[in-house]
Amino acid sequence: MISVFWHRRDLRIDDNHGLAKIAEKYTNVLPIFIFDTTILEELEADDKRVSFIYLSLKKLKKKYQALGSDLFVLKGKPLDVLKQLNKNHSIQAIYTNRDYEPYAISRDREVAQWASEYEIDFQTFKDHVMFEKDEINVDGRPYKVYTPYSKKWKAELGIIPEYNLNAEALNFELKQSLPSLESVGFREVLGVAPKVQLDDATLYNYAENRNLPAKAATSNLGVYLRFGNTSIRKMVKLAKAKSEVFLNELIWREFFMTIMWFYPESATHELKTQYRGIPWENNEDYFDAWRQGKTGFPIVDAGMRQLNETGMMHNRVRMITASFLVKDLCIDWRWGEAYFAKKLMDFELSSNVGNWQWAAGTGTDAAPYFRVFNPTSQQEKFDPKFEYIKKWVPEFNTASYPSSIVNHKEAREKILALYKTHLNT
Repeated sequence: MISVFWHRRDLRIDDNHGLAKIAEKYTNVLPIFIFDTTILEELEADDKRVSFIYLSLKKLKKKYQALGSDLFVLKGKPLDVLKQLNKNHSIQAIYTNRDYEPYAISRDREVAQWASEYEIDFQTFKDHVMFEKDEINVDGRPYKVYTPYSKKWKAELGIIPEYNLNAEALNFELKQSLPSLESVGFREVLGVAPKVQLDDATLYNYAENRNLPAKAATSNLGVYLRFGNTSIRKMVKLAKAKSEVFLNELIWREFFMTIMWFYPESATHELKTQYRGIPWENNEDYFDAWRQGKTGFPIVDAGMRQLNETGMMHNRVRMITASFLVKDLCIDWRWGEAYFAKKLMDFELSSNVGNWQWAAGTGTDAAPYFRVFNPTSQQEKFDPKFEYIKKWVPEFNTASYPSSIVNHKEAREKILALYKTHLNT
């Protein structure tokens, strides 16, 4: 008989809650990772995130091997894979860490039902966040505004645990060669692992420099938190010691997860119901220009080209590009959310939806709909020397750079009138 630890969004051994728990109770622990075909079939063959996961699995496998164990990398629909594994080896327990996205919840519900039928001990653990589901609430209801949520979050934090592994439990002797990425159906993309910057200079100066896209002043931690290469508990300890503003960014992530937990419909519908049914223009030529970084607004174009090439975009520029799509081009926020979901290395459904609804004025933000970013003034404030723009838009200020596809002043007046009319009908 074997016990299975199922890695998902926790591609590490150290400070791994579920892994530590199964090693406390069981022996013959087999760590596995399943390339979920339900997810993979929605992706393109050169998706950068799959290459990042594969690179992470290579490193994780070596760490297990150094402990005399191994990581099994499998492919298929998770329930089918687990059923086959049970036939081959007779599973007594499956432990894993919780995932809060709608698909993951339904997937785990199916696995739990099957495991119960076969008397398999199936347990899930909180590992991806400090506070999950409805743990931070006000009288049983969710906070819909970030500031009071963050105050309650900090007040409730307390002592941060660390989960240490009993490596002796990893004594299952079966070994497996790592399948090729091609056998999974994907092509390797190089340069998908951004360099994490958690040095003192970055953290101590984070508040001052984080809004300047030309500076290497952010942590690049997003994708590592997304796939759990690093422990959120360790990052919170670090942030508490060195940067309150960086800690606040980590809290934003959990705030949006809480909103998604309470309001799963917000993934596809405006959180503020009065904003549903806005008659977006959805001009496909404008959308194509935005996607390609050819709008004639250099800060917007630089951001979109950075995204397309690297799978990353500076957070300040994410706000600018999102506001521009919705408020200047009058395009449904869901179009932008879906494009970011396809391209972002650090894509988190809750954060992506939350931030796009923030840009559209339809989500949790207390500010009314009439906040519209001026892309020119944003550039003047955050990239005054055009350093970021020149890096990603080399033809800027030449005859080959396109002219502006809209007039910002006119577009702003138009979108504000559209919102006002919709809300008054």
